[in-house]
Amino acid sequence: TCTASDLLTVVYGNIGRCLRMTDNISFIEALSILSKSSPFAVSTENHEHSKALLNEIKEYLYVQMPIEELVYSTISKLSSRNKKIVFLCGSSGDGKSEILTRCKKTFDSRVNFHLDATHSFAPHENAIQTLDREIAKYHSGETPLVVGINTGMLGNYAEEGANEQIKQNIRAYLNREKYSDDVIFINFEDYPKFLIGDDGYHADFPEKLLKRITQQSDNILRQLYDRDKEQDQDSENKRLFANYELLSLPSVQTVIIDLLFKARLKRDQFLTARALLDFIFGLLAGPGYLFDNLFAGGDNELSEKIVEFDPANLRTKQIDRFILAFELKLTDSDFSEFKEAIVQMGVKRLSKAHSFLRLFYILRYGDYGNNYHKNFTHDFSESLIEKYVECYKLHRDFNGHRVDKERLKSFYQKTLIYAVRNHINRNAPLLSKNQYLISELNGYQLTSKLDIKPDYKSIQSDIPVSASYFNAFMIVKVNDREAKVRPIPLNINLLELLIDIVSGYRPNKHDKSAVVLLDELVDDIIKVANQSRDIQIVKGAQRFELRKVE
Repeated sequence: TCTASDLLTVVYGNIGRCLRMTDNISFIEALSILSKSSPFAVSTENHEHSKALLNEIKEYLYVQMPIEELVYSTISKLSSRNKKIVFLCGSSGDGKSEILTRCKKTFDSRVNFHLDATHSFAPHENAIQTLDREIAKYHSGETPLVVGINTGMLGNYAEEGANEQIKQNIRAYLNREKYSDDVIFINFEDYPKFLIGDDGYHADFPEKLLKRITQQSDNILRQLYDRDKEQDQDSENKRLFANYELLSLPSVQTVIIDLLFKARLKRDQFLTARALLDFIFGLLAGPGYLFDNLFAGGDNELSEKIVEFDPANLRTKQIDRFILAFELKLTDSDFSEFKEAIVQMGVKRLSKAHSFLRLFYILRYGDYGNNYHKNFTHDFSESLIEKYVECYKLHRDFNGHRVDKERLKSFYQKTLIYAVRNHINRNAPLLSKNQYLISELNGYQLTSKLDIKPDYKSIQSDIPVSASYFNAFMIVKVNDREAKVRPIPLNINLLELLIDIVSGYRPNKHDKSAVVLLDELVDDIIKVANQSRDIQIVKGAQRFELRKVE
């Protein structure tokens, strides 16, 4: 019999449940399962310390990823007559153990599972030896084997493992070569968390997870939040409640996903399930309001990257004017009216201009109060991401149509080729349009005339393998012959550098990997230029034309 005093009625899916609240779990305790330090962060088969309601919450928060459908389908086809070994590969924390633990509940009677090949589970064995033992059992028996393994560990086994047949198959897989049909590799890297679609980018997994955490109905967390908010007047918990309300705003969720996508593009940061859950916990339960927690850094790999995009560090006329007025207590009545409005959201007593700027930033897609925060919309523009997505789609979707060809031509001529020429001729700014500096000696500059244009055929036949870069292709015409240069993997950092060079910027050591990619392209172009029969020698106003006679 259920009584109102010790039960919380939870409805999710289409099932009504009564859950006993004997532990009196608080909202913050329920949120703690998101933290990477929680015993619920990694799925294991040891439930000794589990609590019924926390397990229910973890189950509620679980978001199925597309890769799980393939894993389940693949394992369901295994049997003694169809005996194979399956490697589920990826990075630490991406959800391998969670998926395989769920599969094991269904297929344990006819498939052997080695959930985590990173560990040995025995004091006298290392991880390689343990995997050797599991593979030996597989070969000597009739039962299929499924292994959860980090990609790095996969490479280690290819070098140090005992089974030569498996080692050869792993090497072939890592080298993108053909391997045996009785080995299956399923890799999380083939299922990226971010995809660029026709209407911009999509991040299905983080979008679904944020909605699941914050949705208004059929939500265990929301039930606990409503109960505690009504009963608890502690100031620390009031900030937690305000953070949950902020996170529940769809426009704020969009900003957070924008930042995660930016970290993926600019800092090559992979998004794992464990890191994302811990990141969300930090936003809610950190020491400050959500907008300050978002840029506070810390020991979370996502937070460490996102801190670099702190809007409070931007320097624009509008932002600097606000900071100065705030510090001098000379803010206007519109700002005072906005402060009154955000109190209704639970945000109050902010003492730093930087905190307000971060708040303006996360609210920029929505309407709040008198919309004072929208005075800074232009300052927070993500034009670089928009430009990158546009260029990515131009290359990915190019089919030879005249309109798209003109758009590609405009990008190559006005951005890519223009920036490359400026970079090559940075010590010879007076050269004519098609002249490229080959070398310089004792004040004399050797130049060659080149015609560089997009390689439309290569662009049309190439398909990007990741949202983090696309290949740019160019043809260099010299001596009436056309030569292709190596495709350049153009990521958002290189695009930013190209745009800056067009604006007059000169690259330096701080540009790191982006300038390395640019210099590799320059080297290829210079090699082609050295084949020219026509060389011009320039020194001051002097010009000498040399032509090699065949």
